[in-house]
Amino acid sequence: MTASPPDLDDAGLPALLRGARRAYRDAIRAAYADAGFDDMPRNGAFLLARVYDGRTAVGDLARELGISKQAVSQLIDTMVMRGYLQRSPAAEDRRRVELTFTERGDEAATAGWHAATAVDERLAGLISADGVAAVRAGLIALCGLASSGAEAAAGD
Repeated sequence: MTASPPDLDDAGLPALLRGARRAYRDAIRAAYADAGFDDMPRNGAFLLARVYDGRTAVGDLARELGISKQAVSQLIDTMVMRGYLQRSPAAEDRRRVELTFTERGDEAATAGWHAATAVDERLAGLISADGVAAVRAGLIALCGLASSGAEAAAGD
């Protein structure tokens, strides 16, 4: 086990969450740079992950990213223009757009996934399996708070 940096011992959860996010962000950005994906836009990795998961509704993406639907559409446009994604009308509802990977997008998504997995593995080497499970449980609970807070705000 490794001791935490002294400046984090008394940090609040928001600061710790920001630092944890940075561990993934930096690893993914480095993987993209090493693989030649130096034109990946901000939030591009998030979009690639959602395309992989099949969760690409513009409204949901906007809510998850905390940006407007117009900004999500611009991100999608950029990812299409840079050759990461293809856009086509959805077969079941032609008003909806279906996003799929290009070969380049698949390679970038794979590089990002490997980088995130490497961070997960490093974490597992620093804390016990129970510790990793506790971190996951805490993050899931926080996500639930965020969802219930958004639902409560929508009901106002």
